[in-house]
Amino acid sequence: MIALRRFVPLAMLALVFLAIWWTGLAAQLTWNGLASNRATLAAWVATHALSAAAAFATIYAISTALSLPQAVLLTIAGGLLFGPIVGTALTVVGATAGAAILFLTARSALGDTMSRRGGAALAAVREALRRDGFSYLLAIRLVPLFPFWLVNLAASVCGIRLGTFALATAIGIIPGTFVFSSIGAGVGDVLAAGGSPDLSIFFTLPVLGPLVGLEVLSLAPVAWKKWKR
Repeated sequence: MIALRRFVPLAMLALVFLAIWWTGLAAQLTWNGLASNRATLAAWVATHALSAAAAFATIYAISTALSLPQAVLLTIAGGLLFGPIVGTALTVVGATAGAAILFLTARSALGDTMSRRGGAALAAVREALRRDGFSYLLAIRLVPLFPFWLVNLAASVCGIRLGTFALATAIGIIPGTFVFSSIGAGVGDVLAAGGSPDLSIFFTLPVLGPLVGLEVLSLAPVAWKKWKR
């Protein structure tokens, strides 16, 4: 019974995912859907600012916990509805909360199994992450070369503490989130015309260069420790 209890959070996430899929809510999170409802959403935000902010952060957390693929769309929507600063803050809160939910769920359901099957290789990784997990995770979050959900799952079985995981996630996603939120703040006319924003700007040197620089800087403590040893 105790062993089965570990899978309850995972089962709950699966049920929520099925409910969203069955009702078609996920299918509504599209560029066309955002364009069609932009005026209504903007009016709701203007009338119920706090409720709208809480709802957006909650929706983002649920989307992240379920690993839905609409993260960029939601981030841009946050910038469109709340502006780049507030939109970034709400996205960071929602994404960090959702990542923490998935982190704890995966650790509860999969942690023991993965630890037993990982053997010596996983034990070595766990030890490295215990020492320098914040720096490694921060570097991964700064330049999102790996899927967000994959990093959440990998970290859950690699020995990183929840506090370290949440702090590195929150700090690491701020720069990229601000870029997408800033794009969202200026795409109203594009969406109204039935188009979608050009996201290739994220991969240009003026944007990606500073992120890579921050990534290298985040790994400096790890390099220093190894050099001393």
